[in-house]
Formats: sequence, structure tokens, C-alpha cells
Amino acid sequence: MTGIKTTGEKKMMFFSGRAHPELAEEVAQQLGVGVVPTKAFDFANGEIYVRYQESARGADCFLIQSHTAPINKWIMEQLIMIDALKRASARSITVIVPFYGYARQDKKHRGREPISARLIADLMKTAGADRILTVDLHTDQIQGFFDGPVDHLFALPLLADYVGGKVGREKLTVVSPDAGRVRVADRWCDRLGAPLAIVHKRRDKDVANQVTVHEVVGEVKGRVCVLVDDMIDTGGTICAAADALFAHGAEDVIVTATHGVLSGPAADRLKNSRVSEFVFTDSLPTPAELGRDLDKIKVLSIAPTIASAVREVFEDGSVTSLFDEQ
Repeated sequence: MTGIKTTGEKKMMFFSGRAHPELAEEVAQQLGVGVVPTKAFDFANGEIYVRYQESARGADCFLIQSHTAPINKWIMEQLIMIDALKRASARSITVIVPFYGYARQDKKHRGREPISARLIADLMKTAGADRILTVDLHTDQIQGFFDGPVDHLFALPLLADYVGGKVGREKLTVVSPDAGRVRVADRWCDRLGAPLAIVHKRRDKDVANQVTVHEVVGEVKGRVCVLVDDMIDTGGTICAAADALFAHGAEDVIVTATHGVLSGPAADRLKNSRVSEFVFTDSLPTPAELGRDLDKIKVLSIAPTIASAVREVFEDGSVTSLFDEQ
């Protein structure tokens, strides 16, 4: 015999950064595996140290880290963890990013601006990532920024089924908060069998998060309106859109978004809004003050969706099949 035979069995290992450990534990539980013990800490000057407590040699490694605040720290930690896996001779490295940081900077609106979403993809590839698995990117084109497979998951079935089970579908109108979300809102309409409305807005290009709502296109009077978006950051856009719907006679407004960024004045805006319910997934941790004090927030678990996709990737199955009904 001139060679060595191996069993040929694949091995999955699941890793997590420190940004959102609750989601990581839930995904691991869904998969029936444990999160690999990892030693991670910050040096006095802010540098990050990472070392895995188990060998990753020859394993198919899945590393989850959501880009929550402080976003730059957790992105850097994820890059360091990818590099550590590459140097530990991992067979493959799949990076799970429930919320992809810098996704709103996906193109140049004006001269001398960066395309930061592309930069994040390049950094992950350079660090050693073979595949990215993410949820509801701000724009689909970001998938093309990564030179390798990108599995784009959708929270629409989870969110739409929750809303559809809560409100009579004959009373629902799905509302896009701007022209950019119309395609997503149209998918909601197909799933819920509801009509579509659009809130037309104009953003001040020189002032961040400054939005002026102009008009509502579609019939919303006496209807329960479901505002659908991919993320809510400061809450300005979505609360202004809700006010416009109420001004046009909407009976009630429910807001849904995959990613509850909820930074800055978001807490006060959500508390003071006439919206009856805000529905998010747990792709990002909900700020403590909102989760504790605001009963109009509902958080749904995205962990089963992520776990199903991870299992399909590991078993060389089809991630697309998870969403074929859309």
C-alpha cells in the first residue's frame, strides 16, 4: 500500500463571536451541536485576541457574527476569527452574517464616496472566508461583491405568517415605505393576498436620517397597513411613513423589519409612535431599554431559518429549496 485511507466523513464545527451569543446558542441548539469554546478578549489598547480551544483541522467551519454596535469592533473580531480558522487548517469556512454591516453603502451616490459594502466582502474573502450566509441584504447586488457563494436568506415567510395569523387578511394592505422596497412589498402581497400601497418620500442628501414624506399611493383608508422594510435604524423613515398612513385614514399600522438596528433616537420614536406593533427578528440584539419597557415590540427567532440553511450547506443540499414557495 502506497497511501493512507481516511474514513471520508465530514465534520461540522460551529463558532461564534461575542456580538450576539444568544442567537448563536439558539442556532447551535437547532443544529444539535455545541458552540466551540473560544478564548476571546480585548487588550488594554483595544486589540482583539482569539484562540479556539478545539482543533478545527479538516472541519467544515461555520462562524456566526452579527454586525451590531459597536459595529467596527465586531467586524474586526469576525475577520480575526476567520483568519484563525484559515491558519488552523479548516477544510472550509462559512461566515454567517445575520446582519451585514455597511450594507447601505452599496453604491456611489455622489463623487468621492466609498462602496463600503464591497470593502466588507473583500475583507472577508482576504481573511479566508469561502462562503457567506446572510439574511435580507439591503440590496441584492451585494451578493455580487463577494467572490464566492453567497446564500441569501429571507425573513419574509417568518414575518408575513406572523402578521397573517394576527390580522384578518381581507383587511390588510401591504405598504412599502419607499420606492426601493416595492419589490419586497410585492412578495408580501403575493404571500398574504393583500393589495399594495407605497409611501413616496424624499431624503435630504446633505442631512443623514432626514426624510420628508410627500404622499401615499394606494388605498389605505380603513385598512390595517403593514409597513415592510429590511431594517429600522433611527426610526425616522418608518415613523414618518406611519404618520402619513394615519393621515390618509388608515385604521391601524403594523411595522415589520428583519433587522432592528434601533440606534440613537429610535427608542423615543417607537415609544411615541401610533404604530400598534413593531415586529423584528433577532438577527440583532434588541436594545435593553426597548426590550424591557416597550410592549409593542415583538421579536421573532430567525435561528431555525439560519440552522436549516447551515444544514443544507453542510449536507450539500439546496438552500434555495427553503424558499421555493416564494
